[in-house]
Amino acid sequence: MSTEPRPASMRSPRLPRDERRAQLLSAALEVFAANGYHGAAMDDIAETAQVSKPVLYQHFPSKRDLYLALLDSHLAALTELTRSALDSTTDNRERVRAVMRTYYEFIAKDDKAHRLVFESDLVNDPEVASRLETFNRGFAEAIARVIAADTRLPMVEAQLLGRGLAGMAQVSARYWLEASHDLDLDVASDLVSRLAWRGISRFPKEA
Repeated sequence: MSTEPRPASMRSPRLPRDERRAQLLSAALEVFAANGYHGAAMDDIAETAQVSKPVLYQHFPSKRDLYLALLDSHLAALTELTRSALDSTTDNRERVRAVMRTYYEFIAKDDKAHRLVFESDLVNDPEVASRLETFNRGFAEAIARVIAADTRLPMVEAQLLGRGLAGMAQVSARYWLEASHDLDLDVASDLVSRLAWRGISRFPKEA
């Protein structure tokens, strides 16, 4: 990819800061997804975004800062969607279904970002791992609170079950994305939600 300066007439027009940031994150996602973190270059990201390198560096001082911002954006969006799914009903069976469907829909719409976050060559980096653990813990604890209220299990037990259900959503959805995308999203998410509900629903409320 050429790193020669792009003529001013071909560069992206001046944008408000938030819009420019979103544009740069979108370009970074495209480049990171195509080349991996280590194979991506800030030159390529600037060219994809049709901005000069100084403009890119005004918003993100380094490639690492850019990747972490992309990671934070993705995890914040997924957190908001899963919490909204949990809050969408008081029927716990429907809650399980809503969470599973939400997770499947999110990765189907944003598969590049999901692969970048959960399968990148930086997943073992301490800062990246810490962010992923914060997300996973929050996701599991949101599920655990529902389980504890419904089953009256001690929170420590509900948290373990919450981790199990969160892991079920993540692992099954990633498998579906990679290997079974010919299976309809509705069918796939419903299969897994029924499996999850049949397990959780067998925990009786204590007197």
